[in-house]
Amino acid sequence: MRLVFAGTPETALPSLRALLASRHEVAAVVTRPDAQSGRGRRLHPSPVAELAAEAGVEVLKPAKAGDPAFLDRLREIAPDCCPVVAYGALLPQAALDIPVHGWVNLHFSLLPAWRGAAPVQHAVLHGDEITGAATFRIVKELDAGPVFGVVTEEIRPSDSSGELLARLAESGAGLLAATIDGIEDGTLVARPQPAEGVSLAPKIQVDDARVDWTAPALRVDRLIRACTPNPGAWTEFRGHRLKLGPVTPAADAEKLAPGEIRVQKNRIWVGTASHPVLLGEVKAEGKKPMTAGDWARGARIGEGDHLG
Repeated sequence: MRLVFAGTPETALPSLRALLASRHEVAAVVTRPDAQSGRGRRLHPSPVAELAAEAGVEVLKPAKAGDPAFLDRLREIAPDCCPVVAYGALLPQAALDIPVHGWVNLHFSLLPAWRGAAPVQHAVLHGDEITGAATFRIVKELDAGPVFGVVTEEIRPSDSSGELLARLAESGAGLLAATIDGIEDGTLVARPQPAEGVSLAPKIQVDDARVDWTAPALRVDRLIRACTPNPGAWTEFRGHRLKLGPVTPAADAEKLAPGEIRVQKNRIWVGTASHPVLLGEVKAEGKKPMTAGDWARGARIGEGDHLG
């Protein structure tokens, strides 16, 4: 089939590579416009745009997917199907109507669970033991289209959302390529999602990533892992923001008051509503990431110091 692939971040790269290596033709790529990044805040193309350019594939960067010039070019390309992975913009009905077989999205959850922008983060945050990826035909309602296929993935006790997403991006790429094959040869039929089991996964904002030390250690652990690497969990220390990497709950450690800090050589414990957690990597304002032990030595933690 003749494909137009839509995607933007690194998460989409395994799927684009799989389709470029498939029997299908990737005629063009749609991605978000160049964005500012780095110290100089210079404009840089998205990871998907860079890979497409290396492969000699036409790159389309509409400000909005409803732009008339973009829609005209899409009609000229005349794709049979448009696979999508983390494109990052809404697709109007005028765009959805162009490909014969529609737009097929790879979503990183077992639909209808965790519809929305942050399915992997919410799966980690809520303590799910199993998650996965699903391919479905995009419809106007958010992530509600009929499903072609799924793959499952176990969530490990120490998984951050970044680690879990990396695994799902790889397994999902195979699922997406197989879905396109099945659509072409007629062996796959999309099935409507069940009405039961719908849950929503809105984007996790910076304010949502603030650690509440009066919560149990299990909740603190899940929140920090869910927010790693983005948007990054954080707390306050002496009036300044301190970013936190994943922690280790310690059920056998001596109980501390919520937010209370205890230093034992290179080990830094912080109290919660239940048992303490052992800090891992931290990042103080204006500093590079470092181990909690190095941070504590530099900060000269004293009696009465606390987080939050």
